[in-house]
Amino acid sequence: MPRKNYIYNSKPVFNPPKNDKKRSNFINYAMKKASEIDVARSILNHTLLAIDPKTGNILPRFRRLNEHRACAMRAMVLAMLYYCNIESNLVEASIEKLSDQCGLSTISKIGNKSITRASRLINEFLEPMGFIKCKREKTKSSSNYTPKKIFLTPIFFMLFHISQSKINKYLFDYQKNSEILKIIEKKIFISFSDVKLILRLDEKLAKNKILNVLISYYTANELTCIGPEGLKKKIDIEYNNLLNLYIKNNK
Repeated sequence: MPRKNYIYNSKPVFNPPKNDKKRSNFINYAMKKASEIDVARSILNHTLLAIDPKTGNILPRFRRLNEHRACAMRAMVLAMLYYCNIESNLVEASIEKLSDQCGLSTISKIGNKSITRASRLINEFLEPMGFIKCKREKTKSSSNYTPKKIFLTPIFFMLFHISQSKINKYLFDYQKNSEILKIIEKKIFISFSDVKLILRLDEKLAKNKILNVLISYYTANELTCIGPEGLKKKIDIEYNNLLNLYIKNNK
């Protein structure tokens, strides 16, 4: 085989699964940034010291990225971002899954799959460079293969110029919005007789009645957290729920 053809799929690309759940705004933003920058030619790849993850020692003879491995890295960075749980930095996908969706897996003539290209990129470059940290999973399998959990580090995000402060701001906003959503989704109790009373009113008066119920139901801190827009949303939700409940029980 000619030397130029020795790599299977020399231009790997990450192909996310179709009909998968939507990613967060932050992950979409990070993936866009990573696709606009050549992460494989980042200055970090030349300035960071490679560290042996087992011993913590500097690796003096360290293999840098050739073009084939650079192509694999470009695809793998996007795949890891796609499956990243930004709250824990855990990549919620196996190396095999990442390899398959990046086009890095190979199948032998007798049908055996190999994910060597992906695993070597992870073990021999991404982890020693500090872009990721790997933790071996405990398994009852008798196989010699030990699956790993992959965690993205702050340096990983520096590849495409996203700082830790940017991540922290997203997490702060996300947690705040989650807390507001939980408060809004709290169920308030209104008796069925009150439901009929409220729905005899026109919509504006009915919503004012619901507003009074909400003000007495929530604490001052919860009302402050919800804010005017959140309270208006909650009133609309409760009004529609009461309307549907009334219709359902009067069929």
